Amino acid sequence: MKSTIQKVFWAENIKFLRNRKKLSQEALAEALQIGRPKLNAHEHGKTVNPPVEDLFRMSDYFRISIDSLLKIDLSKLGEFKLRELETGNDVYMTGSKIRVLAITVDKDNRENVEYVPVKAKAGYRSGYHDPEFIATLPKYSFPDLPSNGSYRMFPSTGDSMLPMPEGCDLLTRYVQDWKSLKPGTPCVVILGDQDFVFKKVTIQSDGRLLLESMNELYQPYVEDISNVFELWQFDRFMSKTIPEKATGLQELKDMMLRLREEVKNLSGNI
Repeated sequence: MKSTIQKVFWAENIKFLRNRKKLSQEALAEALQIGRPKLNAHEHGKTVNPPVEDLFRMSDYFRISIDSLLKIDLSKLGEFKLRELETGNDVYMTGSKIRVLAITVDKDNRENVEYVPVKAKAGYRSGYHDPEFIATLPKYSFPDLPSNGSYRMFPSTGDSMLPMPEGCDLLTRYVQDWKSLKPGTPCVVILGDQDFVFKKVTIQSDGRLLLESMNELYQPYVEDISNVFELWQFDRFMSKTIPEKATGLQELKDMMLRLREEVKNLSGNI
């Protein structure tokens, strides 16, 4: 059988994007915090297997997915399409983009389930793709989990996650292909500008994510895909408490929350 080799446009794209921004090699190297000789090697195709950290640096700086930097000759695209890629309307961003997931394994080379405690929430945004950071997280194993997936646990916090008991732990499965998600799929969403949230996720036709709270008192909102780092699909929750039917006190609390949201919405329309 005749095999085909995927053309890689990494070198051409890095040089093209640098020139498009009218930057010298020195200026771009400084912005990326790498040496000019290293950048020059990238641009001239002398780096056969670019280091993962360089892939992330380039992708984050130019706001274009790693897959697009590797697989698409960006110089052939018009300015409108390039701007679309930079704002997140990228076929690879929304679905088949290469996402490098940092994991840990046990002594039998089986993936662990890492747990992200509350105190590590803020650090997870910057360290989610760093193997050294992931290695510092607590690790667990579950005998009934499929071997063909990657799983992680996150703590639930706040009223927006109700009816999940506050303080429970959410076991989730990593979503590689975002387009595979059915509308309204519960996921832990790792965002770039805030702590992770637990929402029902729908990928809209414009490529943005509609995020809806489990608690109907909270209004849904939309996030640009460029602000979304990871999606983890809900599998189950673990809690020391048994969910109870809403008591009179809980109903009163819900009513107060509803009033607070209505006042907030009214003040925003004034």
